Amino acid sequence: MNWDSTPTQLDESVWEFPPSAKWPRSDVVGRGADLKPETLIHAYRHGIFPMVSSDELDYRQPTDLVWWSPLKRAVINLDQLVISRSMRRSSKKFEVRIDTCFEKVMRGCAAPNRENGWITAEFIDAYVQLHKLGYAHSFEVFDENGLLAGGLYGVRVGKFFAGESMFHLLRDASKVALMALVGKMKESEMSLLDVQWLTPHLETLGAVAITREQYLRELAVAVMQ
Repeated sequence: MNWDSTPTQLDESVWEFPPSAKWPRSDVVGRGADLKPETLIHAYRHGIFPMVSSDELDYRQPTDLVWWSPLKRAVINLDQLVISRSMRRSSKKFEVRIDTCFEKVMRGCAAPNRENGWITAEFIDAYVQLHKLGYAHSFEVFDENGLLAGGLYGVRVGKFFAGESMFHLLRDASKVALMALVGKMKESEMSLLDVQWLTPHLETLGAVAITREQYLRELAVAVMQ
């Protein structure tokens, strides 16, 4: 499915997350469950996303899932993305496509030699399924020879987009993908772009950290639209 397709209706999740008021005062709010589409979308609707910690990571085998909702959540205001001159120049050299090679983008993000990598084969299978159902999307950047130079992927629910990961093989390619995502979100009248944790790199692009409580309030509005 593509960006504008209506996602497939999912069954109810068999898993229930406790009310946010009962979550521990830590970034980790749960363990276990599964990566079925209904589980994932139920989690995203409640401000939770899955990941594995680096000490448990095995790219070949299923691992215990860890569910996260950072106490300080990084978001990018769609009107405050910082676009440098080099990003603008780079954007003219690349071609951006949406949802034409989702799995390739995920595998680019999952390269085993990436520092702090966490995307296992289990995650790739799960998110490719989400993509087929119309919930997960990729923004792909191609060079002048038609080769994939970078991109990003994430999950869309209503007016909310959860940016999961990005990669680049050529300078500024992932930033151009982010520019395209923000532009598409604004065109689609979306309201919340979640980028998980604030890093120095994301901060240079205009990301800010908000409290978990504020994030959950904004999320509740965005996913219902």
